[in-house]
Order: sequence, then structure tokens, then C-alpha cells
Amino acid sequence: MIRVRFAPSPTGYVHVGNARTALFNWLFARHHGGAFVLRIEDTDVERSKLEYETQLFEDMRWFGIDWDEGPDKPNGGGPHGPYRQSERKEIYRQHAMQLIDAGHAYFCFCSAEQLDAERQAALKAGQQPRYSGRCRTRPREESARKVAEGEPAAVRLKINEGDFNWNDLVHGPTNFSSEVIGDWILVRSGGDPAYNFAVVIDDHLMEITHVIRGDDHISNTPRQLALYRALGWQPPEFAHLSTILGPDRARLSKRHGATSLQNFRDMGILPEALRNYLALLGWSPADGVTEIMSREQLIAQFSLDHIIKAPAVFDDAKLNWMNRHYMKECAPRRLAELCVPFLVQAGCLNAPKDEAVLVWIERLLEAVLKNLDHLDQVPAAARFIFDYDAASIASGEETKHVVEDPAAREVLKAFVPKMLAFEEVTYERFREVTKAVQKETGKKGKDLFHPIRVALTGAASGPELEKLIPIFEEGSKLPLARHVKSCAERLREFGKLL
Repeated sequence: MIRVRFAPSPTGYVHVGNARTALFNWLFARHHGGAFVLRIEDTDVERSKLEYETQLFEDMRWFGIDWDEGPDKPNGGGPHGPYRQSERKEIYRQHAMQLIDAGHAYFCFCSAEQLDAERQAALKAGQQPRYSGRCRTRPREESARKVAEGEPAAVRLKINEGDFNWNDLVHGPTNFSSEVIGDWILVRSGGDPAYNFAVVIDDHLMEITHVIRGDDHISNTPRQLALYRALGWQPPEFAHLSTILGPDRARLSKRHGATSLQNFRDMGILPEALRNYLALLGWSPADGVTEIMSREQLIAQFSLDHIIKAPAVFDDAKLNWMNRHYMKECAPRRLAELCVPFLVQAGCLNAPKDEAVLVWIERLLEAVLKNLDHLDQVPAAARFIFDYDAASIASGEETKHVVEDPAAREVLKAFVPKMLAFEEVTYERFREVTKAVQKETGKKGKDLFHPIRVALTGAASGPELEKLIPIFEEGSKLPLARHVKSCAERLREFGKLL
């Protein structure tokens, strides 16, 4: 059975590059009916934090990815646990000693100063830095005695001459010479396993069949193959994914804007939009043209054969386009619930428990959503609903002409009293009044409706009044954090300017 893994370090929020790696592994596993394993590589004690691990679980679930084995699962996570590297140190120690006993590894007592001097000398000579092998020929009895006496020692793997070859499932046949590797460290002098050591032990013991990861790991692969060879184990198949670049074709980073799953959640990007978009960064469906794809469609079509070698460029405009599509397709209630935190944060709402408030938010979104890219833009787009001030209208650059223009004042002097005659405004009553005002003033089209729009909304443009009038009326009766003025309240306030 196919088994893949996603093995992040809990040292920060999940970057979209790592999220894409997780997604490709998950799609590959689900397409083939295999297992997706979540492993936490937390051997970096100083930077690893439980809060980041907790956030990782939450972000992955939000993103729509589940896992079959992992540290949060009951009974230790599964048959191949533990699934945190910090809980596997005894496993690493045993395998390091096995390699030493077999003559494939040795203790190294070189100081950091000695190793740095070697490195600088190699660089000065224009050579690739690599360990000189000073401790390689030290008698094993002497090394064992020094370790027993408490002298700090790392463990290094012996690298013999030869090449390391593999058929990368993305890049094709790949070759490295042993000359560029040197005897690399398996276990640091403090007892912590090196990345390339721990990952091989874990992948083998967890029966990982395919390692799908970023192409920044290509240079790690020959070291890992050397360890598989020393342990007599069959290596998994490797597939290295292209890097994600920013618009300037530099590696995607914070200076390009949002780069983590948390960033995109905070923006109000829908998870299905981000998942769909990231799937198409470095991969394409069989027809090469389909862009909108559900999770089920992605699973059905995903294949490593269609991964693209060239780096993928992250395009915010394309993601926004995709998110607009998914917001329009989203169920109104779900979208309203997703929008609540943004309106609460803006001080427009209390956290609503009232069904009527959610129904009202659905109406609000139907009115303002058309031109928005993500949900954090809703409070600004809906500001005119919550903030109405006639004095600001009279002084605003785009609206003050309505108060100053005689033709506009004529329309409004006819309109305002007629509307205030009703206890409650409906769109039907609004239409009746506008027809009467048209007949009375002779104004129609923009000359009629533009002054009325400004008087009701305080804005020169915006959603259809047919949608806004019920929003004003219903909103004025709801227990919102910020009062929404009814049509009558607005017109009474505006009428004082005429």
C-alpha cells in the first residue's frame, strides 16, 4: 500500500509552500487509497513550540486535509508511533550504535573550531567544504573509552567512493558524486539526531513508500541514500516539487505579502479556494485547462506524472479570482458565519446568537459581495450601512453637490416628505414614491435616482437600492454592536440639510 508523510517542524505557522507539499502528498495518498501520515519533526528544541503544533493541526483541518496517523490520534497515533521526533530519541540512539558496531559510522571528537578551520581552508582553496575524516581511522576502543569518560562526540557516517543515483519522479534520473558529501553527522555531540539521519529512520520504520517534498531537499537525497545503503534498507521513491516564487521570481517570502495558511485565513480566503489554487501551482489536470476543481475532482485526477518541473509563481490576482468564484458558490449561511468574526472585529456586531442577525448578514453579503476578493474586505464595503452622517454627506467631495445642486434639491424636497409619511419603508413603497416624484419634478434616470441614493446611503454609488432598503430597515431593529439607521432616520437627518 502507498504510504506518504508530511513532516513539518513546529517552529512557526504553516507556509503555503509546505501546505502545497502536504496537499500533493494527501492527494496522492487519497487517489491511490493509501495512507497519509503526519509526523512532527521537533528536534529543534529551542524553536519548536507546542502552540505552533496546535496551530498546525487547526490550520491543516481548516485547509481540508486529514491524516490517518499522527501524534494527535488516540493510542499513540498508530502502529508506527511515536509520531514526534522528540519522543523517538532512543530509536535513533539504537540505530546509531548499530551503524557504529557494523563499522559504517564512527565517533567524531573534532571541535567546532577545528571544523570551521577546515571549512575556511577549503573555501579559500576554491573547494567544496567537506569533513577531512580526521577521526575516521581512530581505533574503536579509543573512541569508546573517550565516550565512556564523558568526552563530547558526534557520530558520523562513513561515505565510500561512488555515485548516488535515483530516478526522481519529477526530475527524472539524478546523480550525485560521493565527493561532494563527505562523512556527514548522524548524531550531534549533544545527542540530538541530525535531520538526514532521523528522517531516514522514521521513513523506513513508518513504511513510507514515496517521499514527496520540495526541491530544496534534492541535495539531502544522496546523504539519505548513503544511509539507506549502510543500513541495508530499500529507499522509498522520491519526487521533488518545484519552488514557489513571488511575482519578482524570488523565493516566496513575507515581503511578498501573505505566505502562511494563517495569513490567508485571516484575510477571509475560503479553504476550498486556496486548496484549488495551490493544487494548480506546479501541477495540472490531464486536460491542461480545467481550473475550478472540487476536492473530489482533485483526488480523482491527481497524478505525479503531471507535476511541472519549472518553478511556480504565486499570483495573488489569480487566487482572488478563484476566491470570488467560491464565495459566490458558497452557501449563504456558511458565508454569513464565516463573515461574523470580521464584522465583530470591526465593531459592527456582537457575536450573534440570534437567527435573525445571521439572516440579515446573508442579505448584507448578497448586496456587497460582488466586487470583493476576500471576506476581510466586508467591513469596509459595508461601512455605509453602519455609518451614516448627513453632515459628512454635505461636505464630502463626491456627495456635497447633491445638497448644493438646485435640481437635486428639488427631487429630494419632493421625495423626503413622501417617504417619511410611511411608518416603515419597503421597496414597493419606495417605487411608488419615486414614480410620484418623477411625475411631480419631471426628473428621471440618473437625475432622479442619484440624489435619492446619496440621501439614503451617503454614497454616490453602491449596491442596488432594492437590496439596501430591506437591509436598513431590518438592521435598525436588530441588537447589533453598532446601530444601523433606518430609511426614516436617514431621511429625517438628511432633510435638515435641505
